[in-house]
Amino acid sequence: MHHSDINPEVRKLIADGTVVPAHPLALHSDRRLDVRHQRALTRYYIDAGAGGLAVGVHTTQFAIRDVGLYKPVLELAAETAAAWSKRPLAMVAGLAGSTSQAVAEAQVARGIGYHAGLLSLAAMKSAPEDEIIAHCEAVAKEIPLVGFYLQPAVGGVILSADFWRRFATIDNVIAIKIAPFNRYRTLDVLRGVAAAGALDRVALYTGNDDHILLDLTLPFDLRDNGVTTRIYFKGGLLGHWSVWTASAIRQFEACKAARHKEAVPADLLALDARVTDCNSAFFDVANNFHGCIAGCHEILRRQGLMQGIWCLDPAEGLSPGQMAEIDRVCREHADLSDDAFVAANLEKWLA
Repeated sequence: MHHSDINPEVRKLIADGTVVPAHPLALHSDRRLDVRHQRALTRYYIDAGAGGLAVGVHTTQFAIRDVGLYKPVLELAAETAAAWSKRPLAMVAGLAGSTSQAVAEAQVARGIGYHAGLLSLAAMKSAPEDEIIAHCEAVAKEIPLVGFYLQPAVGGVILSADFWRRFATIDNVIAIKIAPFNRYRTLDVLRGVAAAGALDRVALYTGNDDHILLDLTLPFDLRDNGVTTRIYFKGGLLGHWSVWTASAIRQFEACKAARHKEAVPADLLALDARVTDCNSAFFDVANNFHGCIAGCHEILRRQGLMQGIWCLDPAEGLSPGQMAEIDRVCREHADLSDDAFVAANLEKWLA
């Protein structure tokens, strides 16, 4: 599948930039898939105004592959989305593992109707960049790719600007999720895509949960031989956006409106710090992100969108002190939540 085969409305949506929440996994207490709440989550994101869904990604838990849930979870999200809304939605499937595994997952995702694959490189951590590029090229033959610069704390690989230049020259790459949580490495990706001459084809999406609103608002100027190229992030694909999504979409629209202006409103600049403060609790920064998935689950549990915070790995849960931090940010930043929106619609989403 080539990117030219994607529905033109969806292709434009990805290229122009949109909000793509990373879809969590709803479980029963015995860690079986909770189909009712999983459907409710998909409906919530669509009604909140998300432009797409990322399923089978880190927030969905990579361990779905170990328990036979990869295909069922992707199918459930695609079927629920298609039945719930007729507007264009960018469906992105997480791809992981060795080349043979990632290729097989790309084939599964393509068969279900996903438009692109978000390629995790965690399994290639010890491989040289030449080998990683060959891996990406093999997967790109199956499905359009969204590159993924994942932060090292949760399994990411540190990659050079030259790697991202070579990656961006792969014809079937349509976007990159930049999520190293690091300004220097973020700039490496921007420099690489610009050097490849691929800025018109490869949309830049922030995954930097520690810097969301500024990534989405501010210009990035790159200099090469005295020539300046100004770059903007187009959208976001974020685990943070799996919660308080309706509010996140309003923030995204405010960021878009502030781009290309001579001055950015001070309140918008200040809001970035408040969103980052919330993320510090949800993602468990104090404990090196150990509770990042369970922290998002806790917000969804409080809203009724999940029954509990269970993860597939029984050892994965909230860290000591994380609940108190979540309580704090929910109290101090209550205006950033979408609790009222969820309460007004929860019954129909669960129906």
